[in-house]
Amino acid sequence: MDNQAKVIDIIRRVTGNAVEIDADESLFDSGILDSFALTDVIGELEKEFSIKVPDADLNPRKFNSISRIVSYVEAHL
Repeated sequence: MDNQAKVIDIIRRVTGNAVEIDADESLFDSGILDSFALTDVIGELEKEFSIKVPDADLNPRKFNSISRIVSYVEAHL
């Protein structure tokens, strides 16, 4: 499974929602994620990819879309 598929799976598991949007579309504007679910998604990203997301990076803009999340994860592997 590639990183994008893993990210989509994490979002689907955390939110219970189907993730059927373009990779560059806003997860917040589409209603898939909110600030509460974001913290759960970040926790799952940390477990899945063995990374640590520092508090300074807890900015919704950094995790606004699937492509941004994948880019963030890949930069911190």
